[in-house]
Amino acid sequence: MDRDALGTFLTRRRESLQPGDVGLVAGPRRRAVGLRREEVAQLAGMSTDYYTRMEQGRSTQPSTQILGSLARALRLTPDERDYLFRVSGLDAPDRHSSGDYVAPALLRVLDRLTDTPALIISVLGETLVQNEAALALFGDVSRYTGLERSEVYRWFVRPDTERRRYPESDRDRQSRAHVASLRAALGAMGPTSRAAELVRALTDRSPEFTALWDQFEVHRRFADHKTLIHPELGEIEVDCQVLFTEDESQALLVLTAPPRSEAAGKLELLTVLGSQQFATDR
Repeated sequence: MDRDALGTFLTRRRESLQPGDVGLVAGPRRRAVGLRREEVAQLAGMSTDYYTRMEQGRSTQPSTQILGSLARALRLTPDERDYLFRVSGLDAPDRHSSGDYVAPALLRVLDRLTDTPALIISVLGETLVQNEAALALFGDVSRYTGLERSEVYRWFVRPDTERRRYPESDRDRQSRAHVASLRAALGAMGPTSRAAELVRALTDRSPEFTALWDQFEVHRRFADHKTLIHPELGEIEVDCQVLFTEDESQALLVLTAPPRSEAAGKLELLTVLGSQQFATDR
C-alpha cells in the first residue's frame, strides 16, 4: 500500500470537483477549493475522520467496499478506479464482473434529475444508486447483498414482496421480460459470469423461472409504459426511458408522466414529501 500516493491522489481528485459536479449545492460563502473532505465522506458513506486520515497517509488499508464507494463519490473513470485500488495494495476489480462501480457519465445525469424518479441499474437488474424520488417510490433497493441484489432474482424467489408494486394483470409480462433480459445478459457476459451464477440459482429455486427460461426469449427493454403501485399513493402510470452506457453494462432509468396528469401529480408529491414519508421495505 502506497499511502503517500493514495493520499495525494484523493486530494487532487477532491480538489478537481465542484459541488455541482456531484449533485451538491454550494453555499454563498464557500471558500473551499473543490469539495470539502466531509462532503466526500458523506457521499462515500464513511466517517470524515477516516477519510481525512486516508488523505494524510495515516489510514489502515481500506476495504474494497470503501474504495468502491470512494470511486463513485469522486466520479472516477475506470482507469482512475483501477489506480485507486492498486495504490491501496489491492487488485483492481474485474471490469466485467464488478457490481459496485457506477459509470460517471450516468451519475452526472442522475445528479441533475431531482424532480422525477431515476435510478442506475446493472445489466443484471442490480440497483446501484437511486435519487430521492426513486427512494420514495421503491424504497431502498440498493441495500440488498449477494444474489438478492438482482431484481430478477428477487422477482422469482421473493414474489410475495417483490411483485406487489405491479398490478396482478401485468406480472406475467414482467416475468417474461426479466427472463428475456437475463438471457441477453448471459449471452454478453458468458458461461462463467455472474449472470450464469444467477441462472443456476434461479433454475434450482424457481420452477416458474425454469419454464420461462426454456422458451429462449431474448431482448432488452429500452422503453416501457407501466403501472406501479405505491403503498400510500396507489397506482401510478409512468413512462420508463432508458439511457445505456456505451458497453450497455449499466443503464439509467428515468420514470416520468405526462404533464398535468394524475400520475404527474403523484410523482410531484413523491419529490416534495421525500423518501422518509413513503419509503417502505419493498
